[in-house]
Amino acid sequence: MTVYNIRVFRGDASGGDFREYVVEVDEGEVVLDVIHTVQATQANDLAVRWNCKAGKCGSCSAEVNGKPRLMCMTRMDLFAPDEPISVAPIKAFPLIKDLVTDVSFNFEVAKKIPAFQPRPPDTADGRYRIMQEDIARGQEFRKCIECFLCQDVCHVIRDHPENKPRFFGPRFLVRLAELEMHPLDTADRTELIREAAGIGYCNITKCCTEVCPEDIHITDNAIIPLKERVADRYYDPVRWVLRKISGR
Repeated sequence: MTVYNIRVFRGDASGGDFREYVVEVDEGEVVLDVIHTVQATQANDLAVRWNCKAGKCGSCSAEVNGKPRLMCMTRMDLFAPDEPISVAPIKAFPLIKDLVTDVSFNFEVAKKIPAFQPRPPDTADGRYRIMQEDIARGQEFRKCIECFLCQDVCHVIRDHPENKPRFFGPRFLVRLAELEMHPLDTADRTELIREAAGIGYCNITKCCTEVCPEDIHITDNAIIPLKERVADRYYDPVRWVLRKISGR
């Protein structure tokens, strides 16, 4: 066993601070294991959200040494025993208690996105014909586990909470890209992407891509193509002239 000193944020919406705990760590343990040890042996009232402990539910998001991570996928052997380790709640959302934050903003945003609307089947027996490359394009986006680490690290939300009503955030731009690029979908969400989703607020720093535990290329494969669609429709001068002439 190796002994670590770990600093865990304790508090609620009214305030709080880091408290230090000395923990013995077995080989192969992750940060979530250590948090559970602290909870079981030294701080029974420590609040932490988790579920699968396999990197697939997205529940145990936190900031470890200031970097948004999944606690269940962050191995303790990444850190030297004498290295200070801090675990804090994700900062882009209101704190409930200790390591638990109120992420309900994300669920409210999800309700605003029009659902998948498929076109009629290609054949009388209800079958569709789709090119494999069109299917593969959206597969990447379906890997999202909704850990909201991309939302947390996005400075448009994190540093400017007043933007939340006007900006959906990278997780939901990924969702919109998944729908917009689906070969069977017929809904037109371009105006929603421009106005309600506020895609213009994103200035492509790629910080969301860097923290994604599923390695989704959020910026390059989702956000930039959506920006191009908006630019083509609303800011292309040739199309603007054609719309003026045709009245459409």
